[in-house]
Amino acid sequence: MYFNVFYLKYILIVLYSFFEWSSSLHRSFPGGSKGPVRYDDVCYIVRGKPETLSSCNFKNTSKTFLVIHGWTKDANVIVVDWLDTSANVPLEKLHLLGYSLGAHVAGFAGSLDPAGPNFEGVHAHRRLSPDYAHFVEVLHTFTQGSLGLSIGIEQPVGHVDIYPNGGSFQPGCNLRGALEKIASYGILALNNAIRCEHERSVHLFIDSLLNEGEASRAYSCGSNDMFNCGMCLQCHKNRCNTVGYDASKVRKARSIKMFTKTRGSMRFRVFHYQLKINFLGKLNQLAMEPTLTVSLYGTNGEAEALKLNIQEKITANKTYSFLVVTEKDIGDLLMLKFKLKESTSSLLSLLSSWW
Repeated sequence: MYFNVFYLKYILIVLYSFFEWSSSLHRSFPGGSKGPVRYDDVCYIVRGKPETLSSCNFKNTSKTFLVIHGWTKDANVIVVDWLDTSANVPLEKLHLLGYSLGAHVAGFAGSLDPAGPNFEGVHAHRRLSPDYAHFVEVLHTFTQGSLGLSIGIEQPVGHVDIYPNGGSFQPGCNLRGALEKIASYGILALNNAIRCEHERSVHLFIDSLLNEGEASRAYSCGSNDMFNCGMCLQCHKNRCNTVGYDASKVRKARSIKMFTKTRGSMRFRVFHYQLKINFLGKLNQLAMEPTLTVSLYGTNGEAEALKLNIQEKITANKTYSFLVVTEKDIGDLLMLKFKLKESTSSLLSLLSSWW
């Protein structure tokens, strides 16, 4: 792992020479999270002293990444536009990564679950917006859809706004389960789950750097409900995009809302499929609520017993669309097995209508 870390009046600036990051995220900096700091990894850039740029091996021809942390008890606000004039750093080589409150502070490309409280619904000039950069990509991982509470912002605030897993209830964070554990473990159980949800945006971005070419793919869709029915798995006309660092810089008059599913840990990418099923039978057949599973077999492997999410009761003579995700690429589909499980009476009624 090698990178140069600079401090400007305790504001963290990171210039990535060779970008690798520990997935444990235990690294820490003064004024930030807990943990040891290796001071031989850092040097200081001081405004008004251009020689400090040379001593830190700063290269104006390289891309420069500014990482801005979220809310802390104390904060310093420093104007850093002097980099443009003092070091001839072109703006197109500047990439800001703002997390939580830091996303609004950045007001620039690369926003990781921007803070919601006091920013939701306010005018664009008071929060992160597409007007502040050539391209603004936003990852929403903990929005108001989560039990009516959130730390992240729900409204679209970038050129491309990506909502992994609908923007709430991230796999592996178990926010619902944490509510049940409050009686035994206290508020700490909920605090850890909330942090997991909010910080998932950071992990998704790191995943796009560590696993280049294998980052998650998001799809433009009118709503999360439509996406959960597998209705939007199209890539023509910029209808899909890469999550994270390699996102295509698509700029349109209105924000593009995109959705994706992920795993609960790195690598986060899953593969999305649309499955359409037509149930044949008598028109007056009673509605049923079966358990549906499907197994997919392809040229590269198989994915078995995948549960289908039923959005409504199943009735006869109607086609239903489902979203199916697999954790590995099974290749070209060769065969599928579909299993329907229901109570004996309902199943007999269904079978009798087919004969």
